[in-house]
Amino acid sequence: MTPQPPENRDKDAGRWSDLGRPPLNATALRRALVRPGALWTALDVVPATGSTNTDLAARAAEGKAEEGAVLVAEEQSAGRGRLNRSWSAPPRSGLFFSVYLTPRIPVQRWGWLPLLTGVATATALSRTAGIDTALKWPNDILVSCPGDTGAAGPDGTPGTGERKVGGILAERAGSGVVIGIGLNVSLTADELPVPTAGSLALAGARTTDRDPLLRAVLRSLEEWYATWQSAVGDPGASRLQETYAAGCATLGRSVRAELPGDTALTGEAVAIDGDGRLVLATANGVRHPVGAGDIIHLRATASRRPEGDDSPAP
Repeated sequence: MTPQPPENRDKDAGRWSDLGRPPLNATALRRALVRPGALWTALDVVPATGSTNTDLAARAAEGKAEEGAVLVAEEQSAGRGRLNRSWSAPPRSGLFFSVYLTPRIPVQRWGWLPLLTGVATATALSRTAGIDTALKWPNDILVSCPGDTGAAGPDGTPGTGERKVGGILAERAGSGVVIGIGLNVSLTADELPVPTAGSLALAGARTTDRDPLLRAVLRSLEEWYATWQSAVGDPGASRLQETYAAGCATLGRSVRAELPGDTALTGEAVAIDGDGRLVLATANGVRHPVGAGDIIHLRATASRRPEGDDSPAP
């Protein structure tokens, strides 16, 4: 074998130096997921990009992406969460991908897509990685790390041990929606970006192999999306509303909702309504539906967590 120049050896060493984080097998993923009659129509894996959401949205806007397109990056340098928060992680330490969907149901019900994606992702992770997951309204995926009480809450109350392992960001693009999913898979404690973050590895996952994890999430998303569309987006008929509420760690808690316009609302999270909004009951007994905002968990309450609420706002 002809010896490689030192500069090439250095490049190869950099790519394969972390043997615990092998690259995704794009060919095998396409073979498993992109099939006639399936939702997923294309799957691309790129070594690095700024944001898979930005890239896929640009393709959709130019008419170069059809429904079911999936874009995965081994590394993101400008990943975004809600409220323009940054999302970054070491190369191949997580799953960073976006999908393009064009629901054939009333646009008024498209707001359920981030919640549907949360249910599908949490379900897939529980089954494949063997860990307990929970959903924080509207777009976070939480796990419990063994022996960890978590960081203290904003009001000084003790932590619950729940840590954010993933996030979801949905954005309109072209004639549909681009949904981005970011999951921390093999991050160590020293690599966590903030004290409230976690990873599947730290939660005791039985596997951190990203190939089967990605397949499981996309298959679960395909199943839930088909069920939801068959019910014409009805969250009750598709059982999406009750399933989300059953796994939502926000319900039954005292929370502070930081709303657009620099206003805030504190109350007990009592329901997810028919529009996917979080319903807060304030101290004066009034129920307020919250459709957008940053939710901060303050503490658990003694009340029973409801499974859903279709009642209109007062």
